Amino acid sequence: MTRGIAWLGCAALLGVLHSFFTFYWLFGGEWLLATLGDRVVDAFADAPVVLLAAGVVKVVAAIAPLLFAYWGWLRRRPVKALCWVGAAVLIVWGGANTVVGNLVLSGIIQPAGGYDRPGMVGHAWLWDPLFLLWGAALVAGLVLHNRRGSLPHDP
Repeated sequence: MTRGIAWLGCAALLGVLHSFFTFYWLFGGEWLLATLGDRVVDAFADAPVVLLAAGVVKVVAAIAPLLFAYWGWLRRRPVKALCWVGAAVLIVWGGANTVVGNLVLSGIIQPAGGYDRPGMVGHAWLWDPLFLLWGAALVAGLVLHNRRGSLPHDP
């Protein structure tokens, strides 16, 4: 296994972990639910189809780059570009929300109506950093993925 494949596998694992909780909450799980914040929980309480769609999108986005590499499709520019776009979205979304959440928790940013502390902690210290790490691992995998020799059976 090459470093590129290992990083793509790490990205897949992080994404599947993120999606696991979406499905867990969809089917009634409550552990770590408070880390989403009351507003998010209330918004999705009556929207199981949205949660299902979010979970499916996360799983597909998590495993697709690894499968693309395995199938040799990551060598195709449109496929690799799609993976780069996904990595950028994960890094920007996760990074920005991690920074903003921590600025709120530190008191540097003070929201006018206050904020839900457990939800802010969850986003600043868990969910958004997980998006950021997923994106960073995907970038590492894309950068390190070679045109030749990326998989054990490649010539």
